[in-house]
Amino acid sequence: MIYLIPIFLHEDAIETIPPYVLDAVKQCNVFFVENEKTARRYLKRLWKEMVIDDYKWYTIHKAETQVMQSFIQHLQAGETIGIISEAGCPCIADPGQILVNKAQQLGSVIKPLVGPSSILLALMASGMNGQQFQFNGYLPVDNLARKKSIKDLETYSMKNKCTQIFIETPYRNNQLIKEILQTCKETTLLCVAVDITASTEIIQTKTIKQWKQINFDFHKRLAIFLISDEL
Repeated sequence: MIYLIPIFLHEDAIETIPPYVLDAVKQCNVFFVENEKTARRYLKRLWKEMVIDDYKWYTIHKAETQVMQSFIQHLQAGETIGIISEAGCPCIADPGQILVNKAQQLGSVIKPLVGPSSILLALMASGMNGQQFQFNGYLPVDNLARKKSIKDLETYSMKNKCTQIFIETPYRNNQLIKEILQTCKETTLLCVAVDITASTEIIQTKTIKQWKQINFDFHKRLAIFLISDEL
């Protein structure tokens, strides 16, 4: 059995984790995690009596050969495994997907557990098309390539009525927004969702023209971005 264990997006939002996640944690013998320190601290918050050193821990790191071999060995030994992302739901924009792919090939039982996903929460609150949407991960770092990517996403959105979702390294948030404002049409909608589930959460959808008229500063804050054709 493999449990895909969600983790909160912000440490002050423990209430976003359903109680049944703890029941799953208590059944696990082994944990494959994106960040061991974060995962250990998180599980201790869920279960104060947990003896961390009684469990086997592996850091995924995009599932190098050695980690994959360990994963297969634990599966074949019939152990119950938990997979934990750095934030949100495992295997969504997360290296745990590689392990689950192998588990599917081996015919293992995989149990995804409900928890916060910044992608879905941002889409829910954006007012944009939730029937057709795409998550694009990070845009190119190169300025010219990034601007071309923004324009391509806008064009695709307009043609197919499809919401485009993407993320950026927090210290480049403001620069990315400026490039979106320079590249997109004034009627295009941009949603900026910041600190989702935290007390400082901001989720705002405005036209490009409206964004140009306000001062914003999302530097070094966890953000996700959505663009769409006008409503």
